[in-house]
Amino acid sequence: LPCLFLPSSMHLIQVDSVQRWMEDLKLMTDCECMCILQSKPISIEKDEQNELILSSQYSTCDNLQLLLKRAWIISTELTRTAQKLEKNRWQRVHSMTVRVNCHVRSMINEYSTFTRDSSEEMHQFEKLLIDKCSEFTAFTERCIQTEDEQILQSMKSCINETLTTIAQYFGQLIELVLTHEAQNLLRQIELSDSVYITESAISSLFSLTQEGAHLCRIIAKEGGVVVLFKICRQDCFRCLYPQTLRTLASICCVEEGMHQLEKVDGILCLADILTDNTHSEATHAEAAAVIAQITSPHLTFTQHLSSFLENMEEIVTALVRLCQEASSGEVFLLASAALANITFFDTMACEILLQLNGMKILLAACSDKHIVDTPYSRDQVVTILANMSVLDQCASEIIQGNGVQLLMEMLFERSSSGNSAEVAACERVQQKSAVTLARLSRDPEVADAAIKLSCIPRLIKLCRSPTERNNSDSVLVACLVALRRLAVMSPDGLEDSDFQQLVKPRLVDSFLLCTNMEESFV
Repeated sequence: LPCLFLPSSMHLIQVDSVQRWMEDLKLMTDCECMCILQSKPISIEKDEQNELILSSQYSTCDNLQLLLKRAWIISTELTRTAQKLEKNRWQRVHSMTVRVNCHVRSMINEYSTFTRDSSEEMHQFEKLLIDKCSEFTAFTERCIQTEDEQILQSMKSCINETLTTIAQYFGQLIELVLTHEAQNLLRQIELSDSVYITESAISSLFSLTQEGAHLCRIIAKEGGVVVLFKICRQDCFRCLYPQTLRTLASICCVEEGMHQLEKVDGILCLADILTDNTHSEATHAEAAAVIAQITSPHLTFTQHLSSFLENMEEIVTALVRLCQEASSGEVFLLASAALANITFFDTMACEILLQLNGMKILLAACSDKHIVDTPYSRDQVVTILANMSVLDQCASEIIQGNGVQLLMEMLFERSSSGNSAEVAACERVQQKSAVTLARLSRDPEVADAAIKLSCIPRLIKLCRSPTERNNSDSVLVACLVALRRLAVMSPDGLEDSDFQQLVKPRLVDSFLLCTNMEESFV
């Protein structure tokens, strides 16, 4: 049975399992009550205020979150139903079918309480889905009333087909609902002159973007990028720029968002914001975040970056200034991340950075523990250093800014929390610092400084001790390369066993030796 319940990219915010259970309990118990009542209303009165409406106390944003939670529950139930069906557990299939039926009706009722302008197409899918769920329940009820295996097997394909159809209708209905809500929010933003209403709508839109790439695609297709850049071009909404730019950064994680950005000259708008000194630091930081997003080296679509070259010098200059004047670690992280991505994009960015004394500014910032305060920030800085190290002029800047000492310190980067993301960042810092040392050590002055700072023993330690590098193969390869480069400059700095095992053999042989090395050999 194909998984057609929800787009794979759609997700809920990850939370503790007990917390998730507590949040879902209300939905689950409502469903069980409805199972008993066969979906009949408690009261026959038509006074809406007397109805027990689950979502009445919430705002539009909360209602959408409730809808997504209900959709997640239905999707999970459909998946589990398919699994039980494969195992011929008919009693469980039927009870789960009843639950799905009730959840679907609850979801449609809840949505209708806060949406008065549903489209005819949505109503059609609602009816199709409810009818199919009722048919599904009737099917499974007949299954538990017979014990004839032959009859059950003959009904199984029909049930499978019905389940697939329900999944398709459900997915299409959710798509229509989310598209409808995105359209409503964008219409509010576009037509309202009220800062309060616009702020509320942008906040709801941002919440939607956090539910995954699929929702970002829907928003982009409905013109979300165009609408938000209109806000960023109106002085009366200046106080909303940071929030608007943060939403834009989220939408631009998908290709559709990038295409929209190109159509509205979004890069020019971002350059104007970054170079306008009358904007707040928060606005500049969020603009840097959008730049970091659209220049990410992980993105496979880069057509939009053709116009980026035209504004690159202005943008790089503004980002360097933001790094230099950053009042917090978060601002520095956003600005340096944008710079790091730009240096991947074009070597001209590295030359501009050198002309602007960018390396000196970044090295100086690293000495301020309040600004460069996490492995993530150091990862951005060492990425820039690694990309700039291909330039011959870079070596003298590194020496003058005490950069070799910094690279040596980065070889000791370790996670204090054990968090997986932080551990990965520490590995990247170690790897890129070793890469930078290897590249810069072609200059005798840099190599001599590295040797005097005892870089060779540290590189040997990282090669021989898996725990020092968190068992990272990429760190190992980078350290072997850096060690071999320094060994050429100072062959006397290595013991014979280190030379025979880590320098003399082919790189792949040394790599295999180190990956199989036990801690006791260190």
